[in-house]
Amino acid sequence: MNGLSTWELVLISAMAVLVLFWFGPGIKATLAQSQQAEKDWRGFLLPMAAVVLFVLFLIMMV
Repeated sequence: MNGLSTWELVLISAMAVLVLFWFGPGIKATLAQSQQAEKDWRGFLLPMAAVVLFVLFLIMMV
């Protein structure tokens, strides 16, 4: 299988840079907003624990 040609690599690189510039301001605003948000570890850990327990249950069923 042949590798990508030069113009394909240039096109993919240009698209990656454009995507970074397109999403950059939104990511920056989201990070600033998350720094000011109230920390809710219970809302994160409870669903994660449920998922882990469910996966362990599925593994034990096999």
